Amino acid sequence: MRKIYLLGATLLLLAGCTERVGKLGPITTSFSEISSIKIGGTTAAEITAFDPATDKLFVVNNDGDSRVDVIDFTDPVNLVQLAPISISTYGGGVNSVAVKNGKLAIAVEGFEKTDPGVVLVYVTSNLDTPEAIIPVGALPDMVTFTPDGNRIVTANEGEPNDDYSIDPEGSVSIIDVNNGYTVTTLGFGSFTTQYPTLKAKGFRIFGPGATFAQDIEPEYVAIDASSSFAWVTLQENNGMARVDLNRKAITNIFPLGLKDHSMPENKLDVSDRDGIAGNLQNWPLLAYYLPDAISSFEVGGNTFIISANEGDTRDYDTYGEEERVKDLDLDPTSFPNAVFLQADVNLGRYTVTTSAGDTDGDGDFDVLYGIGGRSFSIWNGRNGELVRDYSNLERDLLMANASLYDDGRSDNKGVEPEAIEIGQIRGKNVVFVGLERSDAIMVYELNGAAGLKFLQLLDGVKSIGDPGHDAPEGLLFIPESDSPNGRPMLVVSSEGDGRVTVYMN
Repeated sequence: MRKIYLLGATLLLLAGCTERVGKLGPITTSFSEISSIKIGGTTAAEITAFDPATDKLFVVNNDGDSRVDVIDFTDPVNLVQLAPISISTYGGGVNSVAVKNGKLAIAVEGFEKTDPGVVLVYVTSNLDTPEAIIPVGALPDMVTFTPDGNRIVTANEGEPNDDYSIDPEGSVSIIDVNNGYTVTTLGFGSFTTQYPTLKAKGFRIFGPGATFAQDIEPEYVAIDASSSFAWVTLQENNGMARVDLNRKAITNIFPLGLKDHSMPENKLDVSDRDGIAGNLQNWPLLAYYLPDAISSFEVGGNTFIISANEGDTRDYDTYGEEERVKDLDLDPTSFPNAVFLQADVNLGRYTVTTSAGDTDGDGDFDVLYGIGGRSFSIWNGRNGELVRDYSNLERDLLMANASLYDDGRSDNKGVEPEAIEIGQIRGKNVVFVGLERSDAIMVYELNGAAGLKFLQLLDGVKSIGDPGHDAPEGLLFIPESDSPNGRPMLVVSSEGDGRVTVYMN
């Protein structure tokens, strides 16, 4: 990862910004690293779950033979690796883990990722053999329990194979824990006729030869406090589904719309060749939010969803959607300054999707569509409307630690917010946002449904030369009530370096 390390970096970088960055609010959290453990190399630490009954951490590990690593968390300062859970006989890779009421759920993809996957359920006090093996849809990418522990929900992504000759349908599986682990798997075919309306609001269906149901790719799940509804991100489609868990029905698909980067509040750095890290400016382009992780919270009896708008694209042997702006034919009416825009120091190296933009079908691009929001957003859980998009991640990072700003990613998805988690500290909601390309965690206070204040940056760097956590993939908040020492903690799993890091407040 290429980062900028300059004497007086903060002042120099901020001088390159096109608007003044305000002072940060006072620090009201004091998270500090208390331990870390390396469990492998790349892809070795992705998602983590914690069982307060046995004080064990369970970590997804796909470095070599796919398994779930087990860590003794009795003393969070001294992490001890225990015997792992091998999943090699059950499928081709483990994607997610969750724990509730002494049960561990593991999402495992098929030996061929286009085949149906399974959820393994273990009793956390006996990890020798699974209590249940439940078939679900293709490529279960995320698994979670409802807060009451009565159901398990999976987002089955249903990605195609490399040559797009097989494209399984995306789906959501609901497993009844107290009814013999019976499973109901829901598809999206019934929404096919709604596509024209959804498309007009930013929803995407664009896989070559794919039906509506095949093109849907569920990514992540959040569930309300009453265990009645689930929300599922449809990342590549730029949407979110709402699922009634009692009726076992997908009730809505919410298109997430577009972000207008010509607006003053939506400035971004688009070039890795302009010599200025954090050169935040407005540009004539729109962007799909394309969220990855989500979490839910309640205000006044209403559920809100908070999303990390990472951005993701399709890149297969026979189909890819990414292209740099300088390599496109731009419509001369829409972009009369095309020569200026397509310079490397301007918008030329910025990566856009070619799945949309030729609005009149004449072969050139009338609109430019970026990939990912470089932000986190709050959505109304009832109707999917945007409540707030927080676009200051890059500004906050530059103010807190400019050396972590990776200008080599400015032409792509920037800081790339991938993980998001909400916890409560002293009765207040606190939001944690994992920035994959900056190797950092941003901490915010959340007031009401939309009030946000930056509190703290966590980078895992203990000394000069220490890279900290590389590419944080999963965030897990452990509240005081579940913590082994009665202190709130954040567990960070980093897929880039196979490390699990523990912070305590």
